[in-house]
Amino acid sequence: MAGHTRSGPSNLVLTILGVVVLASAVFAVFANKIHADQAPTSPLRTSGLPATISTSTANLMGLTKLPARAVDDFVLTDQRGRTMSLDSFKGRTVVLEFMDPHCTDICPIVSQEFVDAYHDLGKAAHNVVFLAVNVNKFHTSVAAMSSYSQAHLLSTIPTWHFFTGSVRSLAAVWHAYNIDVIAPGPNADIIHTSIVYFIDPTGHERYAAFPTDEHTASGKAFLPVDQIATWGHGIALVLQGLSH
Repeated sequence: MAGHTRSGPSNLVLTILGVVVLASAVFAVFANKIHADQAPTSPLRTSGLPATISTSTANLMGLTKLPARAVDDFVLTDQRGRTMSLDSFKGRTVVLEFMDPHCTDICPIVSQEFVDAYHDLGKAAHNVVFLAVNVNKFHTSVAAMSSYSQAHLLSTIPTWHFFTGSVRSLAAVWHAYNIDVIAPGPNADIIHTSIVYFIDPTGHERYAAFPTDEHTASGKAFLPVDQIATWGHGIALVLQGLSH
């Protein structure tokens, strides 16, 4: 008949095309959402950290800003037999750790990080003091501190001091710095809190970091070489920032 058009098939095609387009759009929305959900997010960064420390290094170290409180002073004897106070180091930046002179676990790793930090500091190292306080009540002699320092090359750091004293004096320092110590026996590794304090030249705590290690199937402690180097560099950067 005149005026009759073949609209049926065309409308069907258009309807099918419309459904396909709509389905594609819906799929795109869900695909984008899935992609967004699975996309890697930027690592979170603790506020108040030195700008020179990358977020990845800060997170590896567990670097944390502390309230700027005055340190608790103590008087102990180092590996050379010199009796000194913590306050006597005011005017220089201090990094403070707690170590077991008979440790075969994390302490040697932290020792290497200290040595690396010393080398990374270069000429700025003369403004920095590296300290450790003994956590082993069974081995408190100056000779034990000296032997450990030499074995782990800490004695190559001119401003290194490994402090010891009477068990009563040591325990008072552990308490003041929130160091928990479990001593199973004279021939066992001492279980203790592992923390590094960064102290500014005015004698105020500014940052803390929390060393970690890994263990082989046989139980031997280790940390990948690149992580030890990163730790050492991170320690040096924090100390440099506090020295300025």
